Amino acid sequence: MCKPCDAQEQQPAVPERRHFLRLAGLGASAAMLTSLLPAGAALAGPAPQVPKPQNQLDPDQALERLMAGNTRYIQGVAKRHDFLSEREALAGGQNPYAAVLGCADSRIAPEYAFDTGRGDLFAVRIAGNFVTTDGLASLEYAVAVLGTPLVMVLGHESCGAVAAGVKAVKDGARFPGQIQSLADAIRPAVEKVIKAPGDLLNNAIEQNVRETVHNLTARSAVLSEAVSQGKLKIVGGLYTLQSGQVQLLS
Repeated sequence: MCKPCDAQEQQPAVPERRHFLRLAGLGASAAMLTSLLPAGAALAGPAPQVPKPQNQLDPDQALERLMAGNTRYIQGVAKRHDFLSEREALAGGQNPYAAVLGCADSRIAPEYAFDTGRGDLFAVRIAGNFVTTDGLASLEYAVAVLGTPLVMVLGHESCGAVAAGVKAVKDGARFPGQIQSLADAIRPAVEKVIKAPGDLLNNAIEQNVRETVHNLTARSAVLSEAVSQGKLKIVGGLYTLQSGQVQLLS
């Protein structure tokens, strides 16, 4: 066979190979996205059945339900939760109606404070309830993959992490190990209220919550876009140790 004819017959192999690689790349990307979806979810076709249909709420409904749970907690009339059936329902996935970025303080347990069952809250906790890279990624997962419509930043009175930030700013205190990183993270909030009237620690605790609420959208395009589309609401709250009441910040 002549060389021109031979070359002509082999030419289609190049674009075909490119087409195959392009399809393979798309398949890999789809597989990666699918791996992030809850079990049983699909990229196309009918919507998958969610484990807790009652958790499919809009942001306002989610906030109303969250605060109603806190009222029950304050009054000591918590619901009876059927953990057996909830464990079975949640074995294949989750659809929490709210996420809480709270302090690691042992006295504040969001699941109790809002009288929630398993699969209701997506909790991220760190001393001082401020934004870390890992914490932000976790909240993005809750919103973008699990469809959570509400994020609450939950601070509390007598917060030791914020108190460390106050001492670092006011007295130049230094702390051992990685504790200093907590004080450094909270420093911007303390500096904003250092000259404000009233109790410095209380003011810093509230300002730290406000800073965190702002930082969630300022540092995350995922969360910012969800808020702008009306799919997500981000609020701040303060937990009172004696009563258990959560006060929403305006």
